[in-house]
Amino acid sequence: MSTVFHRLPKQLLPVAVAGEGIEIIDSTGKRYIDASGGAAVSCLGHSNQRVIDAIKRQSQQLPYAHTSFFTTEPAEALADRLVASAPQGLEHVYFVSGGSEAIEAALKLARQYFVEKGEPRRRHFIARRQSYHGNTLGALAIGGNAWRREPFLPILIEAHHVSPCYAYREQRADETEEAFAQRLADELERKILELGADTVAAFIAETVVGATAGAVPPVREYFRKIRAVCDRYGVLLILDEIMSGMGRTGYLYACEEDGVAPDILTIAKGLGAGYQPIGATLVSERIYQAIVGGSGFFQHGHTYIGHATACAAALEVQRVIEEDNLLPNVLARGEQLRVRLREHYAQHPHIGDVRGRGLFVGVELVRDRAGKTPFDAALKLHAAIRREAFARGLMVYPMGGTVDGKIGDHVLLAPPFICTARDIDEIVSRLTDAIDGALAAV
Repeated sequence: MSTVFHRLPKQLLPVAVAGEGIEIIDSTGKRYIDASGGAAVSCLGHSNQRVIDAIKRQSQQLPYAHTSFFTTEPAEALADRLVASAPQGLEHVYFVSGGSEAIEAALKLARQYFVEKGEPRRRHFIARRQSYHGNTLGALAIGGNAWRREPFLPILIEAHHVSPCYAYREQRADETEEAFAQRLADELERKILELGADTVAAFIAETVVGATAGAVPPVREYFRKIRAVCDRYGVLLILDEIMSGMGRTGYLYACEEDGVAPDILTIAKGLGAGYQPIGATLVSERIYQAIVGGSGFFQHGHTYIGHATACAAALEVQRVIEEDNLLPNVLARGEQLRVRLREHYAQHPHIGDVRGRGLFVGVELVRDRAGKTPFDAALKLHAAIRREAFARGLMVYPMGGTVDGKIGDHVLLAPPFICTARDIDEIVSRLTDAIDGALAAV
């Protein structure tokens, strides 16, 4: 009987004892291909010696120093590196310990920015249906996933939601991508005006939607049009790249591909590749200067922000990504993965969509391909796929509630950046067997 309070207490878990490349090994010696990077975290795979050595060096020199007293060399170097390649205008980095903390910092920063500017009426946050921004109360409040929010609604702050940029289900057959993007931008503008333009603080969106909908990329021009609406009414644009950032889509920052720069951007997961817990909130110069020139301090903080060892690990992760030239491999292997899946499922009656960017790929399952009808939620098809895949030595990240938080099933894939072409073929082979096995059982 375990004394650990596991996230699924009734489930008996194998014990992971080692990691090697793209595989995790359990106590029986069984190997599992980590085709989801855990939860899009392990971008370098497991047991990268360069990162391990960087952690050892920093731990021996200075594992931790509280940021109310000191800064540290790895924190300064990592911030410089992130800013050097960040979208234009993002000039400062606030380090935290994970994605939810990064979102909490972004929300509080947006609010304080307007208080410092003398616009205290700006209090509303707008997000999108079927979004996910984290599990702490502020992050959960702005998220748009009904299932995750429902038990906690009485203790969540007010938030507002508009339609997602989910082309497979939301774009009309007679609608071009540009017209679809414009319709969504118009909807955001109406929501801002409905709430009162001088009361809206920020619009927040995942650049590429992750866990709740399965690697849903925006259509071209969507974020440019959204950026224009935000600028028109003085609303901040916050982009959540906790899953999709740090090279996952083939670009260090996913929004590079969309040609937009947010006012605030959040990253985590692939920032430290799982070697240490770390996240970050990148902030525009004008927001930073409003704080510095106003009260002079950000009214927020956690014990482990700017953790020296975590920053040293993340700095080495980012160096490995650059020096090993991994982003071109992300693009090539991601294209291979989508092509292989689309070829295999070209005529499959229960595969509705294969989508994504880079090594961030989603497969959506449907009962009826022509009508895009989801399976009955009671079947828990996503859970069956997870079991079938795990039994075959494959870790994937399936989820239910894809359509509206209640119905729909998808599988999210986010394998390490170090995958070879042979690795991708093996992932596809095991996944397709797992999906076929799950479908046969339901």
